[in-house]
Amino acid sequence: MLTSRTFLKRTRAGAVVKVVREHYLREDIPCGAAACRLCPPRPAGPGLGLEAQPSGAASSLCPGPHYLLPDTNLLLHQIDILEDPVIKNVIVLQTVLQEVRNRSAPVYKRIRDVIGNPEKHFYSFTNEHHRETYIEQEQGETSNDRNDRAIRVAAKWYNEHLKKIQDEDKIQVIFLTNDKTNKEKALEEGITAYTCEEYIKSLIANPDLVDRLACVSDEGKEIESGKIIFPEHIPLSKLQQGIKSGIYLQGTYRASRDNYLEATVWVHGDAEENKEIIIQGLKHLNRAVHEDIVAVELLARDEWVAPSSVVLQDDGQNEDDIENEEEKENILKTAVNKDMLRPTGKVVGIIKRNWRPFCGMLSKSQIKEARRHLFTPADRRIPRIRIETRQADTLEGQRIVVAIDGWPRNSRYPNGHFVKNLGSAGDKDTETEVLLLEHDVPHQPFSQGVLSFLPKMPWTITEQDMKYREDLRHLYVCSVDPPGCTDIDDALHCREVENGNIEVGVHIADVSHFIRPGNALDEESAKRGTTVYLCEKRIDMVPELLSSNLCSLRSNVDRYTYMIHTLILTRNSRCLYVDFNRFPSHRLAFSCIWEMNHKAEILKTRFTKSIINSKASLTYAEAQMRIDSATMNDDITTSLRGLNKLAKILKKKRIDNGALTLSSPEVRFHMDSETHDPIDLQTKELKETNSMVEEFMLLANVSVAQKIYDEFPEFALLRKHPAPPPSNYDILVKAAKTKNLEIKTDSAKALAESLDKAESPTFPYLNTLLRILTTRCMMQAVYFCSGMDNDFHHYGLASPIYTHFTSPIRRYADIIVHRLLAVAIGADSTYPELTDKHKLADMCKNLNYRHKMAQYAQRASVAFHTQLFFKSKGVVNEDAYILFVRKNAVVVLIPKYGLEGTVFFEEKGKPTPRLDYNNEVPSLTVEDTTLRVFDKVKVNIMLDASNIQHQKIRMVLVEPKV
Repeated sequence: MLTSRTFLKRTRAGAVVKVVREHYLREDIPCGAAACRLCPPRPAGPGLGLEAQPSGAASSLCPGPHYLLPDTNLLLHQIDILEDPVIKNVIVLQTVLQEVRNRSAPVYKRIRDVIGNPEKHFYSFTNEHHRETYIEQEQGETSNDRNDRAIRVAAKWYNEHLKKIQDEDKIQVIFLTNDKTNKEKALEEGITAYTCEEYIKSLIANPDLVDRLACVSDEGKEIESGKIIFPEHIPLSKLQQGIKSGIYLQGTYRASRDNYLEATVWVHGDAEENKEIIIQGLKHLNRAVHEDIVAVELLARDEWVAPSSVVLQDDGQNEDDIENEEEKENILKTAVNKDMLRPTGKVVGIIKRNWRPFCGMLSKSQIKEARRHLFTPADRRIPRIRIETRQADTLEGQRIVVAIDGWPRNSRYPNGHFVKNLGSAGDKDTETEVLLLEHDVPHQPFSQGVLSFLPKMPWTITEQDMKYREDLRHLYVCSVDPPGCTDIDDALHCREVENGNIEVGVHIADVSHFIRPGNALDEESAKRGTTVYLCEKRIDMVPELLSSNLCSLRSNVDRYTYMIHTLILTRNSRCLYVDFNRFPSHRLAFSCIWEMNHKAEILKTRFTKSIINSKASLTYAEAQMRIDSATMNDDITTSLRGLNKLAKILKKKRIDNGALTLSSPEVRFHMDSETHDPIDLQTKELKETNSMVEEFMLLANVSVAQKIYDEFPEFALLRKHPAPPPSNYDILVKAAKTKNLEIKTDSAKALAESLDKAESPTFPYLNTLLRILTTRCMMQAVYFCSGMDNDFHHYGLASPIYTHFTSPIRRYADIIVHRLLAVAIGADSTYPELTDKHKLADMCKNLNYRHKMAQYAQRASVAFHTQLFFKSKGVVNEDAYILFVRKNAVVVLIPKYGLEGTVFFEEKGKPTPRLDYNNEVPSLTVEDTTLRVFDKVKVNIMLDASNIQHQKIRMVLVEPKV
């Protein structure tokens, strides 16, 4: 049956047009019930459909067999309930799915995943195309009312339809809605309807499920009563008008880790003025949560403030103690230089909430048998959350997950609900799960749908695979990596050619051969974006069969690679017929090959897909030993010496061009083989061979970037590093001045030269400290699409163009670059998404986010293992250097451990010393002792486990004594 749907649409020019679309109605759409013989068989697809005899939790309200049918708001707000294993046999209507998709992409993805889970028996019913359940919108009826009516019509049809099934136990459909009006209408129409709370409370064997109910009222609004604390949020329609007229500014809200009464809003748009707005004080923060999109009103200039140097953490138990908050706010308001004042504003409304489930711990109420408790998130930027639970005794000392439901004006903290228990706090597996969840790292096992696209084993290369490849197995190729590395992306070779020049090859695992565009494996890799390296485990971007086996360029196994050859073509560059039966283990590579002279000047560059056989998998130390050995002169060692010699020349050229050599202390843990606890902690020692590999990877990335940009000026995936704004360098310049050194920051070259000259014969570590401080001044490097940006420059590398090509096993960006390069050299064909700059720009946005989160997760893993290390050490006394000075603390670096920590001078229960902070120097005088940046001090290091939620390394100043 054919009908039509008519609706009005506003064009970009502002005109209103009438749109008429054909709408097909069918009679053969199955109801999904396994016992139904009236409907045609259910087509193959996700999930198994509804059970013939519904299993699940027993309900006192509905003792008979039943299916559940939720409305849109219930699904949006109570998704945690629906995901619970107890809830099964749920009908999800097309009307509901479409509304959820329009209103919340994360919830839509979660419900799609539940529908695809065969154990849950959720069924998606296409009611909008079923002849008996489709309804037209009536005159004067809102879209929302029409959709509510459509849901009730579908619920009624299901009940009547299921009655026709010849079965002893009649299956009933229960309509779940939290909308009071919708429920009343359903009951009037003879539909059995309950609120979510009524149904969940009726589950006889699952009383704890009540804790997972979202705390919202009938209409989905927050429950409000009592004393008003916060100003009212301006409605979205008025906010949009105000943003358009310039009264308000729209931006991303970033809460401070160090001061819970301060935040920054990064304003969207290209305007340079008022790009960063400071928000100070509880009422001005006005219930915004980290990463929310907010509307801000600028305050008058005489109300502007400077960023606070006070460290304030919300450690109070009394949620209604607003007077105490006002006292703390007064601490922020100290006299400052007018030059330090920044644009200051207040949050007037929320444009988009970016709430997610938060990990943390329950702060149990002191009131006996209380059900209301505060939840303290692991992330200090997130406010405490008030939840109701009957399981407080069980959950105390556990890491749990909580979701925010709303934040009423009368509540100091937002309301939320318990989602799940992760395990005991301090347990290694639990803490690892927490840091992965908190940093949004996808770490679930690869699904069967993803694994189905892996090559079938045993895998061998075919003649078709070799069609566009060179056989380079005769070359003395080797890899140089950290110890224990199994996902080896890159290998190198170097040899002299007949004309006296040098051929250098960088060979990269050809991952794109195995991951084809658009399949489930490709989509999962794109979503993950990067491999995440934690201290004890690795969260792979691609399945292990690829990362550690077929794509890993381990020695004495033939691999496919993509090689950039920096040497002239070999005399015999044609691919000859190979008897593949003689090579049971074949691997692929993409190679970049240069021909160079002895001054490391590139004469020719070419790119080819290839097959290689790595002759040695070396660690940095092993490669260094070969280079330094007086007795080793084999082909691999000779190749390494040639590479090392050229790398030194290449590095000097880069630095002469203005590339920065910065410093960031990295640590390595030595683990106990049985307990896997850290037994030693050392800073990583870098060797010449680290630099050798780095130089050729950089060179390959630059060569490939230029090639793909030349071929695809609008669609090249590149990487840039923006120059920092001058204000970023203030702390560095001031710190250097305390040691009578001048740091010039006009350009990267001027900065590099200043750092090279910044030496002190009496203080050899000073230059390292300056470089560490310079690293903190830098902007984040980002991926971008060449057709969407004009600034390609990489500030840190002083390169006009750059990309990532050399690590496709662990970075999805490199896979895209491989595909572009393959098309550019005629080794593969293109596909629509590869030449769509808008889709590439969206992909870059996800990749930048994933890379940032991976970095944070790695740091969190190091911090946790550092705590484990010091837990068994007691009090350790070590030399340290002051990196930053705050109003009430100093941040120090301990070179031996590469460890950073904060020394506080205010302690609970102890008299507060006299503190005098000077921002110009910068310095902090504690009583009569003045502490400056770069001062050498001695500190005691110990684990402070007084707060099990936020265990931390505590540092106490020993010398000088204060």
